[in-house]
Amino acid sequence: MLVSDFHFHLPEELIAQVPLAERSASRLLQLDRRTGELLDRGFRDFAGLLRTDDLLVLNNTKVFPARLFGRRAGLKSQPVGSRNPAARDFLHGRVEVLLTRRLGPASGKGENDGNNDWECLVSPGRKIQVGERIFFGQGEPEGDELQAEVIARGPFGERTIRFQPVDDFFAHIARIGHVPLPPYIVRADSSADRDRYQTVYARERGSVAAPTAGLHFTPDVLAEIKDRGIETAEITLHVGLGTFQPVRVERVEEHKLHREPYTISPAAARQINRALADSRRIIAVGTTTVRALEYAARQGHGTIPAGSGDADIFIYPGYDFQVVQGLLTNFHLPESTLLMLVCAFAGRENVLRAYEHAVDQGYRFYSYGDCMFLG
Repeated sequence: MLVSDFHFHLPEELIAQVPLAERSASRLLQLDRRTGELLDRGFRDFAGLLRTDDLLVLNNTKVFPARLFGRRAGLKSQPVGSRNPAARDFLHGRVEVLLTRRLGPASGKGENDGNNDWECLVSPGRKIQVGERIFFGQGEPEGDELQAEVIARGPFGERTIRFQPVDDFFAHIARIGHVPLPPYIVRADSSADRDRYQTVYARERGSVAAPTAGLHFTPDVLAEIKDRGIETAEITLHVGLGTFQPVRVERVEEHKLHREPYTISPAAARQINRALADSRRIIAVGTTTVRALEYAARQGHGTIPAGSGDADIFIYPGYDFQVVQGLLTNFHLPESTLLMLVCAFAGRENVLRAYEHAVDQGYRFYSYGDCMFLG
């Protein structure tokens, strides 16, 4: 299967650059995956499209300001945190770092044991070598909030960095970090993005990209769903490179996903397994929720075990879904793994025809755009 089989034309003006004033004002394109029928709706219709015995599963991950701007230091022999004044003479060049996955404990109050290591994307990637130090903040090296050393190098600008221990690491990140808006949003992040690039039910910090299908929900919509007697469950998958990494091969089957950490609580596992046993529809909000559920089901041989793990499941056409029977999702990039997942769920021809319709009707695409409901 060729990656080019998942291409479609998208006019640049349909890429949403800012969110709508009201979250729930988004448009919704309904696709019946059995008949291929398309209906133009609004997201405010969503609760009415659910059955009263459905189980709606949400990803409660929380985005943190994972985009950092720093400066390089040329003294490779200096350990992280060196107070050597000579380091000032070697500072050069701005570095952009996107933290994508924590490998060791992040320092916090009472949590300074262990290394604070992170996988990240670094720009300019070719210039940043193992042993280099990066300073983050506004002042000279002694005044910067965070310092890190590059300890490993990967392909395509990937690095592993180790931060110098500090009290309350994430408080520093909150002060100096930026909302990691996707590259197709061609503007600087704003203070408003800290709220809008976050679901209203976000609880568990750890994502570098929002589970965007959830951005349309408001407390009122969630209350309407509850009032209709529809059960909801929350799981966590922290969005990292596995969600948005580009596909650099020609054949779909050759692509490998990065791992992303997930957690399913005992209570959520019980809810999902009850729905499976009762043959009720399980509706996933977002492709991240799909990946966590389907990966967990394979670990549990058809049932959902409680616990944590690292999901690296790559879903493309031909995949046999074990858990998910309905999907709410945004519109995705051409030739992306997310589009391939949606095509696996509803059929490539159905989905690409739906995308063509969405383009013709002026739907807004990608993270801050409109959504689809496939059932």
